[in-house]
Amino acid sequence: MNQTEQDNNLQEEAISGSCLCGAVTYQFQGEPRGFQYCHCSRCQKVSGSAHGSIMFVKPEQFKWLSGEALVTRFEVPEAEFYASCFCSKCGSSLPWEVKGANNIAIPAGTLDQDPCIKPRRNIFYDSRADWFESSGDLKCFSEGPTSK
Repeated sequence: MNQTEQDNNLQEEAISGSCLCGAVTYQFQGEPRGFQYCHCSRCQKVSGSAHGSIMFVKPEQFKWLSGEALVTRFEVPEAEFYASCFCSKCGSSLPWEVKGANNIAIPAGTLDQDPCIKPRRNIFYDSRADWFESSGDLKCFSEGPTSK
């Protein structure tokens, strides 16, 4: 599938997502505004990983399908744009409205299907974790490593 076909599919199909326990579900429709890896310390803390994998959509592209009352928002007082949302039942990260911007940030790991696009950039790369290694440099296993 070429990029034009992928873009057309994005505009037609709704992409759904959910938390780990499945109590909170959402969907968006249309092409995302962006997709990036964020290496800021806040995204590291919230994801528990080397970076956040964040997709952005316009608010009118997004809707909660179930469990919206279980979504808890955490505001970082000194942050101009950053906030985070999570499921109050299982703790999974969930989409949030970006402060001061016309965007919904969607943690890509919560998507239930392939969004047909790949991340386009790394941001706050100078803030990346000291232990971070680009995954292309590491040995890959199709499943978990065997204990030999």
